[in-house]
Amino acid sequence: MELPKEAQAAEQRRSGSWLAWLVVLAVIASGGYWWWQRSQPTQQPAPSFSRRSAPPAAVGTATISTGNVDVTLDALGTVTSLATVTVRTQVTGQLVQIAFKEGQDVKKGDLLAKIDSRSFEASLGQAVGQLARDQALLDNAKLDLTRAETTVKTGATTRQAYDTQAALVTQYQGTLASDLATVQAAKVNLSNTSIVSPVDGRAGLRLVDEGNYVTPGDANGIVVITRLQPISVLFTVPEDQLSAIRRRLGQGATLPVTAFDRTGNAKLGDGQLETFDSAIDPTTGTIKLRATFANEDHALFPNQFVNIRLLVDTHADAIIAPTAAVQRGAPGTFVYVVNADSTVSVRTVTLGTMNGEKTQILSGLKASETVVVDGVDRLRDGMKINAAQPGNDAATPPVAATPPAPQQGDPAKPDASAHKHGDGKHRRNQTGQSP
Repeated sequence: MELPKEAQAAEQRRSGSWLAWLVVLAVIASGGYWWWQRSQPTQQPAPSFSRRSAPPAAVGTATISTGNVDVTLDALGTVTSLATVTVRTQVTGQLVQIAFKEGQDVKKGDLLAKIDSRSFEASLGQAVGQLARDQALLDNAKLDLTRAETTVKTGATTRQAYDTQAALVTQYQGTLASDLATVQAAKVNLSNTSIVSPVDGRAGLRLVDEGNYVTPGDANGIVVITRLQPISVLFTVPEDQLSAIRRRLGQGATLPVTAFDRTGNAKLGDGQLETFDSAIDPTTGTIKLRATFANEDHALFPNQFVNIRLLVDTHADAIIAPTAAVQRGAPGTFVYVVNADSTVSVRTVTLGTMNGEKTQILSGLKASETVVVDGVDRLRDGMKINAAQPGNDAATPPVAATPPAPQQGDPAKPDASAHKHGDGKHRRNQTGQSP
């Protein structure tokens, strides 16, 4: 059934309207794409050149030498006095004199304080008087015993009377011995009223003032004397190091010890290792050692925290390389050796003792060979270098080279690795930093 002409015309008008809209949308989309293409920055293709075009890398080098390498151990220690004495009174009485100044260096036998001695002088006098009395009684008993010995022979005195007199002499002799001990004790008590220093050292702060009544049971005492010369340092090392220390001490070697301050920069003194503890601490796996220091300048003070460096042994005529030259990677432990044609080669090495900036080489290097110590992160095996000795300001990085033009047969696609080792390395050598 055919539609009326009016319906067919309306249908044609609707179809023409949709087509017009589709054309407009297509034109708008085409214009937008063209504008977006115009707004994008133009990207230049990366130049294509191989690793051979990369300029030599500027590096720092050093020469392998021979010398002595010290085997040292670093540890944390605490300064400890060899003698710390709390001075207390041995008798009871009033403190009448303080004879020292706080912080004063005292010698053994120097007077520190005095206690009222009058009662002790009286006790000594009484003991001396008793001794004299008993001495007289003994002398008289001895005379009577001599007379009895004569008369007993003639029968004027019985044997019993003689034996009684002999026992009396023995009794007086015992009394006299007791009196002598009493006199000696009184003298000791009297001498204890003058309190002297038992050791050489430094007097601390005064713990009691004059006028106080002091007794031997006082907990604080009068003053603390601390010996500062010589002084010791206690420190710990891992138990694995004990065998080497024992072997060296058993050989009669003197192991030097150096003490540094808390920061490890300022040297406080030189000493020597004295001994080590009798057992290993199972909780830490360490053993305690003691070193002594003359401490002539009083740089070390009791309970001070210090850093200790113990020299265990010295390896003589060892091959020494700078620690900065030693690298670790896929080959293991290796260095970059500078060849005669200004290229570098990877050389695996076996390390010995490492001491700060010096490392002992057991195998892999010989004396007078040259290794790279600065700029190793830019190197590859067989790479050309521009070698400069460390600290040589006259050595300048190479001038940038213009990448060569692509040769016939080069691939059209840029070589990413050549671009990295060519252009990237070239700009890094110029500035000394990565771009």
